[in-house]
Amino acid sequence: MATETVRLTTAQALVRFLAHQYSERDGREQRLIPGVWGIFGHGNVAGLGQALLQADRTGEADLPYHLARNEQGMVHAAVAFAKMRDRLSAYACTASTGPGSTNMITGAALATTNRLPVLLLPSDMFATRAADPVLQQLEDTRGGDVTVNDAFRPVSKYFDRISRPEQLVPAALAAMRVLTDPVETGAVTLCLPQDVQAEAYDWPVAFFRRRVWHIGRPVPEPAALSRVADVLRTARRPLLVAGGGVVYSGAEAALRHFAEATGIPVADTHAGKGALPWDHPSAVGGLGSTGTAAANALAAEADVVIGVGTRYSDFTTASHTVFGDPDVHFVNLNVARLDAVKHSAEPLVADARLGLQALERELDGWQADDAHRQRALELAAEWRRTAEGCFSAGHGPLPAQTEILGALRRSLDDRDVVINAAGSMPGDLQMLWRSRDPKAYHVEYAYSCMGYEVAAGLGAKMADPSREVVVLVGDGSYLMMAQEIVTMVSERIKVIIVIVQNHGFASIGALSESLGSQRFGTRYRYRDAESGQLDGEVLPVDLAANAASLGADVLPAATVEEFVRAMAGARASERTTVVHVETDPYGPNPPGSAWWDVPVGEVSELESTRRAYGTYRDAKRSQRHYL
Repeated sequence: MATETVRLTTAQALVRFLAHQYSERDGREQRLIPGVWGIFGHGNVAGLGQALLQADRTGEADLPYHLARNEQGMVHAAVAFAKMRDRLSAYACTASTGPGSTNMITGAALATTNRLPVLLLPSDMFATRAADPVLQQLEDTRGGDVTVNDAFRPVSKYFDRISRPEQLVPAALAAMRVLTDPVETGAVTLCLPQDVQAEAYDWPVAFFRRRVWHIGRPVPEPAALSRVADVLRTARRPLLVAGGGVVYSGAEAALRHFAEATGIPVADTHAGKGALPWDHPSAVGGLGSTGTAAANALAAEADVVIGVGTRYSDFTTASHTVFGDPDVHFVNLNVARLDAVKHSAEPLVADARLGLQALERELDGWQADDAHRQRALELAAEWRRTAEGCFSAGHGPLPAQTEILGALRRSLDDRDVVINAAGSMPGDLQMLWRSRDPKAYHVEYAYSCMGYEVAAGLGAKMADPSREVVVLVGDGSYLMMAQEIVTMVSERIKVIIVIVQNHGFASIGALSESLGSQRFGTRYRYRDAESGQLDGEVLPVDLAANAASLGADVLPAATVEEFVRAMAGARASERTTVVHVETDPYGPNPPGSAWWDVPVGEVSELESTRRAYGTYRDAKRSQRHYL
């Protein structure tokens, strides 16, 4: 019997295929690819652009198109959407040949580093090479098949180039497999030569059937479960580290029950904050280089560390110094074996929810020592008093950043989402922010990409319009990428953007000073005629006026009280609103309690660098592998 076919271009076939992909977990289905972000150029306007237009006009495929203003920004928006949807739904992004496509590479690296799904469709050069070299083509003397899109390979979890139409069938199916695999997910890149996009082929109709990609929950192996439980029963000072895997698994209730049944204190990473409410008796706050004094003190004493859904970044481990017991043991529950075996751990490779539930049953009746539980309560209470002091510092004449964070938290409801990624604010947020909802704290700190914030606010709001979304962005990140404010306005999507203006790179400035580099090159200043350095007067940059020019409403604030009133106005508005406030770039900052390994010059003519190297050398002595 002949196979039923339909004649379509490659681009038309891809659009029709994507519109029929679904994901399912725990009986709940949703669109896997709900739409496409894009910016058109000569590489995709007559291919994917035509296909999306045709789908819209004829109704043959439901795949809405959203116009972005920056290719990197649209990937950030797509990634934030996927993060809010627990990796069960992911947008596609199309860009034109050359710079349009390579602009997406930073977003691809961010997605893969954070293990969040996004489908990238960069346009590519002519597969036929009939007109080589075409506009924006890189000519590589090493081979004719090399294009700039090969730069996507190291930052993609799956990469393919569709040089003939029929190659789309296995490539598209492989792309969906990776996007829906919680272990392998990240950026998936299908390069589309512009001539192949427009080339017709007789496609099997079955390729376009409705497909449901079932996302399972791997169960723990009984023997591994028994080994992990045996290690935990020996613990006198255990500590649990909750990472993003807890949230993506929807394991918040399982974590709470486990903590209550065992009495084990729970610290969190950026991705895991809110998995346990901040005021739960077992919660001790953020861990690591910018963690709370409570969590870091417990980590220093811990004899057994239970990592759940964490990849143990250097900020979480304070560059391998925060876990101080010389005989500390690790047990790691993670869906990815790569993470489960880190730090020579006893691994439990499983879904976080099912793993916690099974481990609680296995440990039935076992609890941490009362003295350890009491110490955790006292340390957490002490830190909360410290945090209150940071929120009400009474600093002047400009308010401290911590005061603005305190006022912001008081202005928000538990379900409201705060978004941040880079600068000094992630550190302050990890130490001070109080979250009861795992989706209310959205800080991208795997890639810590300046420019993520504004675009991410757009994606997060699209993922859950029922929540107020607040973008918290410094002037450095804002100047790198604020263009998607225009997209918010055009799509009539309301987001609140808080610009914290301190006239420079405050985080790197403070780090530079601590490392003996004297804040060199970190301030936004005129170049001084006498010194020749960028240390003159403050630049007359008006970010509030810039935001207004992009179509946002703007509410300025000069004091904490004015900021609170501005936030009330922003919440009451139905339009994208920017609240602009200046803070003191020199602090005061929350008290740190851990280290971060940033190497200092071993020799220097500068006394400041020599002093910093001495401090660095001393701190380095505490660093070790966990074997």
